[in-house]
Amino acid sequence: MLRYLLLVAFALAAGSAQAEVRTQWIEYAHGGTKLKGYLAYDDKAKGKRPGILMIHRWDGMSPLTLKNAEMYARMGYVAFAADIFGYGQGVLPKDLAERKHHMAIYVKDRPLLRARTQAGLDVLAKNALVDSGRLALVGYCFGGLVGVEMAYAGAPLRAMVGLHGSYQNHDAAGAKNVKGKFLILHGAEDKPAPISQVNELIAQLRAANVEFHYELYSGADHGFSTPRNKAEERANTQSIAATTRFLREVFGD
Repeated sequence: MLRYLLLVAFALAAGSAQAEVRTQWIEYAHGGTKLKGYLAYDDKAKGKRPGILMIHRWDGMSPLTLKNAEMYARMGYVAFAADIFGYGQGVLPKDLAERKHHMAIYVKDRPLLRARTQAGLDVLAKNALVDSGRLALVGYCFGGLVGVEMAYAGAPLRAMVGLHGSYQNHDAAGAKNVKGKFLILHGAEDKPAPISQVNELIAQLRAANVEFHYELYSGADHGFSTPRNKAEERANTQSIAATTRFLREVFGD
């Protein structure tokens, strides 16, 4: 495992040295809500390539969200960080209370959540650099819940990756609509999204014969992709390696 992680780190470092990551803000809309997503891609890559729809945490279109999108661009994908909360009209949660408020809107209204996310997926799929037949969704925290909802709705996703996702109250019947594979990366000490939530999701995937891979990281709490201790540093490193490997296997790269 250590040897593999070192190889992945070397490959990412080498790719970063060669990549010319280009970024741009893209304004779009859903209904009467103005939205503003963040596109990132390697300008040196040739031809169409897979697209990654990246869904933010409950802090919205934060600097961390933009940084993560650029990481997937360095892996060779066109990454689009979709705007769920309405950054296009100034919504960017500034504290815990606002984060809870904006996340709750979409957790309670799943049709709105799916429609808002579909608007972002449409932007990504129509991009001239993207092979619309090779799409994946990567979601962090709140974004993991979004990913399950989209996959259960039958979105044309070859893969859904959930990093310390918050999984709750999904319609189990939707698992039969999943068209791709799941990768679930979770902290064993996650308190906001305990293992019991993940177990429920896995039971639904198993019942529907959905292919999935699951990694559970000891000592890691919720949000381990911004590490606060050595266990979470390890979890973060291993989750990046797992995601890199998984996407390459899914897309045949």
